[in-house]
Amino acid sequence: MNQPNDAASAAATDAAWPNARIFITGGSGYVGRNLIRHFVGRGVPVRALARSVKSERVVAELGASPFSGDLLSADLVRGMEGCNLMIHAAADTDHGPGTASQQRVNEEGTEAVFAAARAAGIQRAILLSTESVLADGRPIIHVDESHPLPRRFAGSYSRSKAAAERCALSCNGGGMEVIAVRPRFVWGRDDTTALPNLLSAVQSGQFAWISGGDYLTSTIHIANLCHGIELAIARGKGGDIYFLGDNEPIRFRDFVTALLATQGIKPPDKSLPRVMLRLIAGVGDRLHKVSGGKITAPLTLQSFATSAVTITLNIDKARRELGYEPIMTREAGLAEMAAENRNASR
Repeated sequence: MNQPNDAASAAATDAAWPNARIFITGGSGYVGRNLIRHFVGRGVPVRALARSVKSERVVAELGASPFSGDLLSADLVRGMEGCNLMIHAAADTDHGPGTASQQRVNEEGTEAVFAAARAAGIQRAILLSTESVLADGRPIIHVDESHPLPRRFAGSYSRSKAAAERCALSCNGGGMEVIAVRPRFVWGRDDTTALPNLLSAVQSGQFAWISGGDYLTSTIHIANLCHGIELAIARGKGGDIYFLGDNEPIRFRDFVTALLATQGIKPPDKSLPRVMLRLIAGVGDRLHKVSGGKITAPLTLQSFATSAVTITLNIDKARRELGYEPIMTREAGLAEMAAENRNASR
């Protein structure tokens, strides 16, 4: 890890909010757990929304104070009282055909959380958004924050997260500043999202490269995401959006191979043509719709759009306005994951 940048990150928080108190939604999730570790490690008191006894235990063990409830709880304002900062990290990230539950969590949940934040006197709030708000199935190449949302979203996840982003940013002003951050392909230690899915696909024999995996992707290590969110809290402009990522894009095949190698797994060489999979995804989505959900295809356009085409982000705005630079290199992050796997195997 690059210690000078890490020290600068700590100074940014200390200088901006000597009495910072943070409320986090999604605290028991992958990003939420790491955010709790990050800010508790900075000496910042954290309260985290927890919707189950298990979640309460997780956030408490990480050093946060759990608040029992969910995104639509009537007493959410009470949970936020005494906090001046909020990070909304909770979301339904399913890339399937879409459900009423996903819309309720991502859209209605976001509306409720930001209404509660305003009522509780939260001064600055961060929405954890995603580059998927731009996904429509076509390549997304070196885009910056000015890139418009698509006319037609790839699927329910993209559509509901775009609605969440619009809702959150509309709450900017009137004493509360709202900033959205858009990471892409979050990875690293303690991964309970991307890596487990990749391992499951390989171990079940369902893994295949799409057109050889020979296309670029942006990524972000979890430490870089936590660092970027801290800088967004300290320096972000209310009402603005910031892409966050690792230094440079990488070939999708190279990165996934390296991730799996940290677990002692080698992916197969099997490859399927992109055109065929795009057709399967499109037809499957239509069949699901006309059948009233009775027919579910093995691949959705949402999944295709986020894993089968080039997606690279321009993070210059975060560098320029937030002073953001990644504090964890890919090499160091991969080495950390490999070491954790070796220790866990002993």
